[in-house]
Amino acid sequence: MTAPLLTASVRDSVLSLDAGRLPAYFYDLAALRAHAAAVRSALPERVELYYAAKANAETEILHALSPYVDGFEVSSGGELAHLRSALPRRPLAFGGPGKTPAEIAAALEAGVERFHVESAYELRMLEDLAARLAPRAPVAVLLRFNLPLAEGSLESSALSMGGRPTPFGLDPAEADDVVRRFADGDVPHLELRGVHAHLASGLDAPAQLAVAESVVTWAVSLAERHRVPLHEVNVGGGMTVDYADPAARFDWPAYGAGLARLAAAHPALRIRIEPGRALTAYCGWYATDVLDVKHSHGEEFAVVRGGTHHLRTPATKGHDQPCAVLPVPAWPHPWPRPEARAEKVTLAGQLCTPKDVLARRVPAPGLRAGDRVVFALAGAYGWNISHHEFLMHPKPSFHFLHTADSPESGDPAVYW
Repeated sequence: MTAPLLTASVRDSVLSLDAGRLPAYFYDLAALRAHAAAVRSALPERVELYYAAKANAETEILHALSPYVDGFEVSSGGELAHLRSALPRRPLAFGGPGKTPAEIAAALEAGVERFHVESAYELRMLEDLAARLAPRAPVAVLLRFNLPLAEGSLESSALSMGGRPTPFGLDPAEADDVVRRFADGDVPHLELRGVHAHLASGLDAPAQLAVAESVVTWAVSLAERHRVPLHEVNVGGGMTVDYADPAARFDWPAYGAGLARLAAAHPALRIRIEPGRALTAYCGWYATDVLDVKHSHGEEFAVVRGGTHHLRTPATKGHDQPCAVLPVPAWPHPWPRPEARAEKVTLAGQLCTPKDVLARRVPAPGLRAGDRVVFALAGAYGWNISHHEFLMHPKPSFHFLHTADSPESGDPAVYW
């Protein structure tokens, strides 16, 4: 699937914004809703779609997604409180390592529907707290396991949470002992609903299907071995987002068709997925303006307002954020306007570190101070993971667009 890059509403909004409100995040909620609807329609009915709120938990984003997802995954007490406030009646799953007793107690009192248990210690802690805070109804549990990845998946993943030593989930060697606790009635206030395994991020549809099939096969074997019912298997998220090709999309129809075959092979089983980045990345842009253009040791650099303290993703992932240059004819200052002399320019931020680079060697001949730059794929893991207070620069402004449109014919913005 492909999608528009810079829509007319985003372009016009960026150009019309007063420079004093830059940098700015723009979120196209109409585009987000259309993408979420397409993802939901590609999935079979028995596959549940949860949104991993860690990707972007802006309240407007959550409300736009809510009609298209079955629930939300949270990974901290803060996310739990925020989601309960923003969407008080939507189902929540509580995951993540290192849950504190206070967070678990808050989740129990908030009526969280699923707990993703990450360790034998956490299981015991949850049992004890559930006995005190939820004594009448068993608390539903999915055991998260750090399972081996399907052959070849580890090499193609952008980020691995499984298949190697990590702090995430239970070691498979512990599986029999932990499940036996349920079979023996050792945790009477908990109900084992199934297995959770989020193993890697950045996988394409065939690799994701291979992971899903291996997780389901392993979970079914575990349940049969202990003669316990298996109601659900959560195969996680991690669908690839290609920052080198912002028009490319994960092949949701192929993935949905593969999950349909997997669900048909296990008719009593409910399968759940938990994408985050792959739902919201495409709806967000980080916009700023060029403050200076300079020549250094044979290369051109443009210093933009803001930087990786606002949009940390390129520094975290080690990539160049796709961007478009929007020329601005007017120059309000009496001093000369610096301009790039070379064909390619590296876009750096205002921070006092050489790591504050958003995109390297962008083909932008004639780029001038005062021009605006729009970075795409900024709808996930952008502002919310950035180190905001470093150097104490002003925070960006935030804008939520509701009008659906398409790219302008002859739009001068070209993405790199």
